[in-house]
Amino acid sequence: MKKLSLIDKLLYVVNSIVAALLLVSFLSYFVSPNTISLVSFIGLTIPFLIIINLLFALFWLVQFKRQFLLSTIVLFIGFQYVTKLYSFNEKKVLLTDDVKIMSYNVRMFNLYNWIDKENIDDNIYNFINDNEPDILSIQEFHTAKKLGFKYPYEFVKLSGKNNHFGHAIFSKYKIINSGALNFSNSGNNAIFIDILKNKDTVRIYNIHLESLKINPNHENFNKEISEKLRIRLENSFKKQANQVELIIEHQKKITHKSIICGDFNNTAFSYVYKQLKRNKNDAFEIAGQGFGKTYDFEFPLRIDFILTDKDITVNNFKTFDVKYSDHFPIMARINFNTN
Repeated sequence: MKKLSLIDKLLYVVNSIVAALLLVSFLSYFVSPNTISLVSFIGLTIPFLIIINLLFALFWLVQFKRQFLLSTIVLFIGFQYVTKLYSFNEKKVLLTDDVKIMSYNVRMFNLYNWIDKENIDDNIYNFINDNEPDILSIQEFHTAKKLGFKYPYEFVKLSGKNNHFGHAIFSKYKIINSGALNFSNSGNNAIFIDILKNKDTVRIYNIHLESLKINPNHENFNKEISEKLRIRLENSFKKQANQVELIIEHQKKITHKSIICGDFNNTAFSYVYKQLKRNKNDAFEIAGQGFGKTYDFEFPLRIDFILTDKDITVNNFKTFDVKYSDHFPIMARINFNTN
């Protein structure tokens, strides 16, 4: 520190703070919000902290100053988190017998004109038809839009008797069982279907975890740091953790293969993601490329996922850059490896 200029000393202090925050934020992957909710708050910033620490490491490195070791060591400790932020593992194996599974939060097909463009619902419909997924998992489905998806099998679960929105799964394979987990005190939910393929049964979960109810693009977002916001986030984190426990317990009752897809409303650095990914592969990490951004925000946030059992082969994964919702659709080409 003695050989550093005053400005460099100040920068190193800032570097030390963000390195310490990143180190603490790693705990969000292991600590339940029901235990220490503060860790979940910090965990939301992991993508930002990784980028900032990378920049600091490069800043010191190009100056041949040993201060680069601080961020470098912290990033090395959290190497698994760095790899979740960006994937270099794109696979382009496209087989004729692949099963194409798509997950898409359609935001009620723009029913309330959040996007100031015409025919958004038709654009979504045409986009889905053009990509021809064999299994289509939709969050924030709304029955007011009679788009007429051409699938022989479907399961739609609305959020209540007087509501017209909910979740849906459409399938080209026969559905032999279906149901909902019915989250308590929540407008979100998880639904599932069991499909029959080559005499084998595979379960597909379509989940939509509790929303954090934050609009990061809102002009007052940075000013809304308040006790009310903190309480709301804390409650949402805890609801997510409880919802995930329900999903995990539900999975334990089956013996066949399963896939979890949907909108987690949290990142790949979170406790809820870690719990759901247990004994599963993240299709993006196996076969995707880039940041895998699934939410319409300036920074690449990945909060939509397709998780497969480890004995299911993922041949390809793609995030589509189409702005028909506040989420971007994702699709994996997989092989169930069934007989």
